[in-house]
Amino acid sequence: MIPPKESGLSTATTSNNTSTSADTRADSAARPARRKTSHLKDVPATLELRESLRSRCAEVAKRIDRSVPLTKDQMEQIARRFLEEADLPEGYLGWMMVMISSEFWKDQLASVPPERRLFLLPHCLKHAEGCPAEYDQFGMNCKECGACSIADFRSIAEEMGYRVLVAEGSPVVLKIIIGGYVDAVVGVACLNVLEKAIDKVLLAGIPCMAVPLLSSDCRNTKVDESWVEQMIRTPYVPATHQTKSYVHLMRAASELFAPDAMDELAPRVRDQSPLGVNAVTPDSIAKLDTIAATEHIAYDFLARGGKHSRPFITLAAYDAMTGGDCTGESGAAAVGAMPITVRRAAMSIETFHKASLVHDDIEDDDAFRYGQPAVHHRFGLPTAINVGDYLIGLGYRLLSRRDADDAISSEARVDVLDALATAHTRLAEGQGAELLWRDSKSRQLSPLDALKVYALKTSPAFEAALYSGIRLAGDAEAYRKPIRDFSRNLGVAFQILNDIGDWTGDDHNKLAAGGDLFGGRPTILWALALEALQGDERALLIRLVENPAAYSDTERLAIATRLYHSAGVFDTAMQLVDKHQARAEMVADELEPESLRRLLYFLVDTVLERPEVPTPTVISLSSVPVNSLPVV
Repeated sequence: MIPPKESGLSTATTSNNTSTSADTRADSAARPARRKTSHLKDVPATLELRESLRSRCAEVAKRIDRSVPLTKDQMEQIARRFLEEADLPEGYLGWMMVMISSEFWKDQLASVPPERRLFLLPHCLKHAEGCPAEYDQFGMNCKECGACSIADFRSIAEEMGYRVLVAEGSPVVLKIIIGGYVDAVVGVACLNVLEKAIDKVLLAGIPCMAVPLLSSDCRNTKVDESWVEQMIRTPYVPATHQTKSYVHLMRAASELFAPDAMDELAPRVRDQSPLGVNAVTPDSIAKLDTIAATEHIAYDFLARGGKHSRPFITLAAYDAMTGGDCTGESGAAAVGAMPITVRRAAMSIETFHKASLVHDDIEDDDAFRYGQPAVHHRFGLPTAINVGDYLIGLGYRLLSRRDADDAISSEARVDVLDALATAHTRLAEGQGAELLWRDSKSRQLSPLDALKVYALKTSPAFEAALYSGIRLAGDAEAYRKPIRDFSRNLGVAFQILNDIGDWTGDDHNKLAAGGDLFGGRPTILWALALEALQGDERALLIRLVENPAAYSDTERLAIATRLYHSAGVFDTAMQLVDKHQARAEMVADELEPESLRRLLYFLVDTVLERPEVPTPTVISLSSVPVNSLPVV
């Protein structure tokens, strides 16, 4: 049982939840935080203790304001206070956060009919030896052999009408939710997966309950089976009150690029041939009129892939400044009533982004985009350049169109057009600085210069998306500087995390680890390494880029990873992320209305997804000793 010392928790917890969102964020930003969390994922050892703790979490959750989703920081504060006052180990923190979150969302999940719920199961519940299950892109197809509990849980869920998925990770779950198939998630996973996969679902305001696995060893693990069955059997109880959710806005952003929506917002003028599941190829457009081919390739690329985060930002910023109805109980209807100019502006920002991707893939000679061959690999450089140019023109056409009943003023349109043009030129300046550095003979780069490039390359898109939504909703002059400051810090932090993520690769986009190093692109990691390394190690790092033929790709990646760790660049880079995140949060703390402030916090939490820091690969360097490496 829980020690008696926990008795003071109710007052403390109630007090905690009367604080404002800004206060909570300010406290969170002041902590050195964003630390390693592996030591915070212990599971209480006995079922009796787990039952007792879960019961207390249910009592705590009843006293929490349900109108807005809990942030991760708020959950941590509540769980940490609970453990301290109950004199329990800090190692239970992650488990407690899952319990509090699940109890917070329990009533909201009950209001979703079972046929609109997704049941998520992990692979590691299967019996490791001789499992006959097959896998596809959506996860594991259970053969119901009876060797594990997966089939039992699945049968209960399917009888109730759930959609069932045996897989791990947030991308496929969010894709299913944004696709409009489900409105709530119940799941089983280890604490490591729950920390990453469920965060985005919860932050978006999507009802979610989870039962943690009893261990994280990924082989023949166990779970409190009665808890799982109880969670699955959560009865349907219609409710009128709902926690605010971004799911309708996320769906609206994605649906902008469905063929029907594109034909409404930006009708094709040359050809109406349907867009297929697979990316177009020279063979698939062979029968098209040559004049119509560019339009078809461009629309196909526009409809394909992407997280649609920029159009979401524009739609959500507009909603935040006009009452926030799209996140409330009637969110679907409110999204449907959004002015067509706002939807076209959101679409235009993604169109500009897609144009830049076509050109970026050419400049970096990337082979794949969205898991399919890049446009220039399918059609050649000249056609790809032209398709990118077409998308730029389409983006401006979306902004220039005006319907007779449009309520958006001409002045607002001009201001948005100016903001997007400014963003476009600044992005080109940042990309140009990167290309000039890549093609120069000097490999010298200071951290400050790297951050300047990031501020130009990445931040303008966030700024333009936010400003566009705010300006289309009304006067935005007072928001210009705060939005620029917020976006600059968010963009820089995002790009640093993107550079760290480059060292782990990306299976979905078929990107190999170390792409920035092999492509000779300037990164903050390179700049920090040059600044920290001395003598032979510094010379070796430079030779990896100046004389790449002297090493295999495996050797280059392994040596660079070892040198980066020697220089401490990953730790320093994460400290920079923390600093820029804290600055972005400080800007958000001061903004009104609350709905806009909450959106900015949501962007910080979801955009700044921290990747795993790569570990050095041990390879034999006997054939390439430091003192006898080739000299250029």
